[in-house]
Amino acid sequence: MRIRVPLGKKEVTAVPGLVVAATGSGRGKTSVAVGLMAALCRRGLRVQAFKAGPDFIDPAHHARATGRVSHNLDTWMLTETSVRELFARHAAQADVAVVEGVMGLFDGFSGRDEAGGTAHLAKLLGLPVLLVVDARGMGRSVAALVGGFAAFDPGLTLCGVVLNHVGGPGHREILTEAMAGAPGVPVLGFLPRDPGLAMPARHLGLVDPAEAAEPGAWVAALADAVEAGLDVGRLLASLPRHDLPVPVPIPVPRPVARLGVARDAAFRFYYEENLRLLAQAGADIAPFSPLADAALPVDLDGLYLGGGYPELFAEKLAENAAMRRDVAAFAASGRPVYAECGGFMYLMDSITDASGRRFPMAGVFPFAAAMGERFAALGYRGVSTTAPTLLGPAGTVVRGHEFHYSHRVGGTGGIETAYALSGRAGPLPGPEGFRIGNVLGSYVHLHFGSNPGVAAAFTQAMARGRTAHG
Repeated sequence: MRIRVPLGKKEVTAVPGLVVAATGSGRGKTSVAVGLMAALCRRGLRVQAFKAGPDFIDPAHHARATGRVSHNLDTWMLTETSVRELFARHAAQADVAVVEGVMGLFDGFSGRDEAGGTAHLAKLLGLPVLLVVDARGMGRSVAALVGGFAAFDPGLTLCGVVLNHVGGPGHREILTEAMAGAPGVPVLGFLPRDPGLAMPARHLGLVDPAEAAEPGAWVAALADAVEAGLDVGRLLASLPRHDLPVPVPIPVPRPVARLGVARDAAFRFYYEENLRLLAQAGADIAPFSPLADAALPVDLDGLYLGGGYPELFAEKLAENAAMRRDVAAFAASGRPVYAECGGFMYLMDSITDASGRRFPMAGVFPFAAAMGERFAALGYRGVSTTAPTLLGPAGTVVRGHEFHYSHRVGGTGGIETAYALSGRAGPLPGPEGFRIGNVLGSYVHLHFGSNPGVAAAFTQAMARGRTAHG
């Protein structure tokens, strides 16, 4: 599908792409997006997936469907230039780009503007939108709904509609008649009401594909449904091509420090751009498993403990006492340790799971995490550091997202904090960014792409530690 042409001294590649959006959350856009990705791969195409917004689980489903890493594109956490560059860097190496939206098409950081929303991203990238509509309990009203979405933002292009959860032939006939009253927005497909196509969910959203009993069969079923219900060929033929510069390989510098990154079933929430920026800054990344490994990799200069579901694996994490001791000793050595959300929980004294069972953790921070029935925090976060940290000097500004059901039990234990947080409505109260020596822990997932200097600062902190420790 790619067409390469010379453009002056640069080579460009023409890549078709689209955004899969929906009228709201839970309408089936992930099912349609993943099914479409897999169906396109069946045609022998290299599909590059992207996810609008800060979500970690949807990109894992994308990777399962395409065999390629999916990347987050977020117009609130990142600058418009960064979003365009990130998209171009990866889409230019594929035959087609598919972006899954977030929430409803026009939802974003606030109700006042489009920042962080799917529509904003689609316009920024010049991509048309395939709108997924949940047609349950609807007949002629579906035309009014689609017509409203089509007219709401004249700068946005809808390439078509997929009507989801269609009841049967009679329902499909009514919907077809109704959509005749919404000219200019073609119906490209119908998907049936089929519980087998729904992706199971839990408190933080969809179940990670690594935990599904048969993730491959799941993706195959979605692809089958899309093949049967959507005119994939017509959709693909209708997509405009975008001239993207063919990426010039950037030399990876000689490593100056070795970074241990926790990656297993309990710790898997990382923005891939964070890891790329760390590597580009000179970090040699060494994955390890707090669940299965008896000790940290040798010769480490720093640790990065990302988010995930440590509460679901708390018993196994507790049983691996050797690793817990190793992590605690590493933190006490003065070498840099950065932990966010699930990784932050792991560094606490204990985790109490949803059943009320308490399990010991690494004990670096003298407080505990306990799961709640409702989320404890949700939303975009602006961070400004109030003291020097491994991420840079005081006043370092970086953006991220917070979403968790656990809460910190007890006081701060006299531990210093280094974050001033802001959210949608302005400054947020409460301590955040806990710091002991060279250990920094927080519930906020930071996107290093919002300030690439933090990756360089983290790597330099590790390099200084390497020198100090011989």
